[in-house]
Amino acid sequence: MADTSVLAGRSGLDRVVTRLNVMEVPDIVDWVRPHALLVTAGYPLVGLDEDRFIDLVRALDEREVAALGIKVGRYVEEVPARVLDVADDLGFPLLDLSVDMAFDDLLEQVHVRLTDVQADVLQRTDALHAALEGLVLEGAGLEQIATRIADVLGIGILVTTVDGRELAGALTQEMRRALTESDAFDATGRFRVERLRVRPMSIGSGQVLVQPVVAASSDLARLVAFDPQRVVPKDDVYALQRASAVAALLISQQQAVSAVESKYRGDFLRDVLSGRAGDEDRVQEYAAGLGWSIDLPAMVVTAKLDPPAAEAEQVPTSMRREWQQRFFLAWNKVVASHGAQYPSADFFDEVVTVLSAPEGLRGQPKAATAHLQAQVADIVTAVAGDRGGRRRPFSVGTSRLVHAWEGLPAAYGQARRANEVGFRFTGGSGTSHFDDLGIHRLIGLIPDRDEMDAFAKDVLGDLADEGAESQDLRETLQVLLDTNLNVAEASRLQYVHYNTMRYRITKLEQMLGKFTVDPALRLNLAVALQVRRIQL
Repeated sequence: MADTSVLAGRSGLDRVVTRLNVMEVPDIVDWVRPHALLVTAGYPLVGLDEDRFIDLVRALDEREVAALGIKVGRYVEEVPARVLDVADDLGFPLLDLSVDMAFDDLLEQVHVRLTDVQADVLQRTDALHAALEGLVLEGAGLEQIATRIADVLGIGILVTTVDGRELAGALTQEMRRALTESDAFDATGRFRVERLRVRPMSIGSGQVLVQPVVAASSDLARLVAFDPQRVVPKDDVYALQRASAVAALLISQQQAVSAVESKYRGDFLRDVLSGRAGDEDRVQEYAAGLGWSIDLPAMVVTAKLDPPAAEAEQVPTSMRREWQQRFFLAWNKVVASHGAQYPSADFFDEVVTVLSAPEGLRGQPKAATAHLQAQVADIVTAVAGDRGGRRRPFSVGTSRLVHAWEGLPAAYGQARRANEVGFRFTGGSGTSHFDDLGIHRLIGLIPDRDEMDAFAKDVLGDLADEGAESQDLRETLQVLLDTNLNVAEASRLQYVHYNTMRYRITKLEQMLGKFTVDPALRLNLAVALQVRRIQL
């Protein structure tokens, strides 16, 4: 093709060629394949008017044909200007082939070249696979694996959890900035792997795609590849598939070790929070060996996945355990970003963390409590994110600030109670602090839901109905109780006239009794309204 010239579509000269096809008939479109170099002596184009020629060029471009080469001057005297303009707009190369070119020689050379290229690709892929296996055998981590893949393929690499939390990465600052600006990360820094589950995503002239890392039936991680300059070639995709198998081997090894370590950590923290771990000095020494520091005052936090709705399809135990493992991994990673020394462990059906107050606030209980509760809120926000990546909803409970070593078991019980009661009153996906439970602590201890419902109906009478009027009056009653029967303030909060509020009070007293002058009745009404808030 040394004597070939470009008629139009020069911007598309970087298109990939993977095959050669000779055009012998005008209706070739249905027979072409992507990335084919299509050549013709020009005879099939004889009799095509400009519009049909343009349609042919557009159709070939849509089918990702690499280029169309024509022996201009033999059967086709010239390519119309409008056709050339369309090819330029599309970036579809139209080539002027030498009239002396023999297509059989070209076909032979293309096949030889493609064979060499494919051999090079296979050799490079095999070399990458062998190098990665060598790294694993030498004890390398995911960071080194990601770096080696990125160096060999010349692209950016991220290794993430199944829900997109970064485990390792080999991205330049420019690559990371481009991904961030394209909204590939959520506000918590989680890569939105679910957006690329079906198809790759284009970013400028480049592309980002996700390759699952799977071992047997276990979904372990995600391998994210980003080429900022072009579409990731199929050969690189194949190499990524081979690389993901090595990554699966390493992650499986790490998980096996982590499972054993997690059990020891969990057993130790459980003993600490149950008071069975021994004296403080022994516990602190053992904790230091695990990389933990239990400094008082501290707050115990429990986080628990919300159970599926009653009407939801039952899932096997293995699936529930996978949910729990994924949740613990996300929770533990976020907690570690706040303080690697914070003890955090998986207690099978809940995750438990002990957060220590900052040294500067240890003599200020109120400030320390506020600080730790704010820290819990930050952790919950980061773990929950935008709920993408197949993450499950969860509830969180926190204890009071514990100042003495022997108070840790009670603090753990408080955190569990806060979590349980909070879930019963909110229906899940909330954070409850033990100090804020109030009367809910007592209501939450009542196991008989029917008795609670009967109590609420007995106290509220017709006001317990589900009608719109009853609901409106219940809201008014709650506002009155919240404002200590301040009619003016209640009117302001409900955006009604003072006299309207007086009328509603009269109606409520006709239904419920003289609650404005009977404190015992007001107490019963307040409790009944709180009981109704329980999500059955």
